[in-house]
Amino acid sequence: MGDHALPFCQAAVSQGHRIVRVFFYGEGVYHASGLRSPPQDERDDLPGWKVLADQDIELCVCIAAALRRGVLSREEAERHHRLGHSLAPGFVLGGLALLAEAYQLASHRLHFGSS
Repeated sequence: MGDHALPFCQAAVSQGHRIVRVFFYGEGVYHASGLRSPPQDERDDLPGWKVLADQDIELCVCIAAALRRGVLSREEAERHHRLGHSLAPGFVLGGLALLAEAYQLASHRLHFGSS
């Protein structure tokens, strides 16, 4: 999702646009890790995503991509017998059906990151 998705979403919301769901896929699932600690000279996007989640924007993380990269909810960590969970508050795991649903419901769709 790169460095552009969060600022874009923040700007869209501040201008009165409605965002229903942001879907994190591939490497983008790392945005949902509550264990990331960027160096002091890098921006930490997690607080910004949390603000958007608090504004009723669903932050949906592809469950297959997340599990593959060790971004697990408490429930998935227990189900897969892992030592702990790492999904940050405000994010939810979901399948590609939620992405397909968002495509049907939205009037506009944007893609950030590599294809």
